[in-house]
Amino acid sequence: MSTHHNGPARPPETHLPAGEVTNLAAMGEQLLADARSATSGRAARTVVALPGLRVTLIALASGSELAEHEAPGSATLTCLTGRVTLSTTDRTWPLGQGDIVAIPGQRHGLTAETDAAVLLTVRLA
Repeated sequence: MSTHHNGPARPPETHLPAGEVTNLAAMGEQLLADARSATSGRAARTVVALPGLRVTLIALASGSELAEHEAPGSATLTCLTGRVTLSTTDRTWPLGQGDIVAIPGQRHGLTAETDAAVLLTVRLA
């Protein structure tokens, strides 16, 4: 049975069971509030964790970044709110609300141009 959540998001250590519905906008707003008060300027929550699939909502305060790192597998990044820039050593991808990009299979970083919430979807090997 599907349940729609309009209230507060679940604690960060949990994720949604299969078949449960949540509101990403509300969860993103809560995470952005957490990111603004965090020294790192970011907050994240795994929304879906299934065999072979992980979906994580990441909130970034303006100016914060995820330092350059390797992709854990095939992945996409969807910008839900705000503006971010995905970058590799030789290319950048500016993303705004509603934009999606396949993350290249090389080292990359992410910078928040404004307060932003992004959805990272990763196929796990």
